[in-house]
Amino acid sequence: MSENTIAVTDKSFATDVVEASKKGPVLVDFWAEWCGPCRMIGPALEELAGEFAGKLTVAKVDIDHNPMVPTQFAVRGIPTLIMFKDGKPASTQVGALPKSKLKEWISGQV
Repeated sequence: MSENTIAVTDKSFATDVVEASKKGPVLVDFWAEWCGPCRMIGPALEELAGEFAGKLTVAKVDIDHNPMVPTQFAVRGIPTLIMFKDGKPASTQVGALPKSKLKEWISGQV
């Protein structure tokens, strides 16, 4: 990960996402190394994490190494982005979007 995003695991999810989202929105990117669309939106999410710093936390869950959380939230395809607020999923976006559309979606959430 970079300085703008945090890597989250099955073990750290409750603290890094659920608890953290009670203090401010947390965007979780469910992705995998082999997923082309995931790699495509990765740089845009990094940039947006920087742009929304202080207002939004961007977390990444590698579904290959952390299978429990994606199952818990019924992630069927990747990339799947889930915005968490107040400890609960508030909005979901499935599939790759251009940076402008991602920014528009995030702006409506924070």
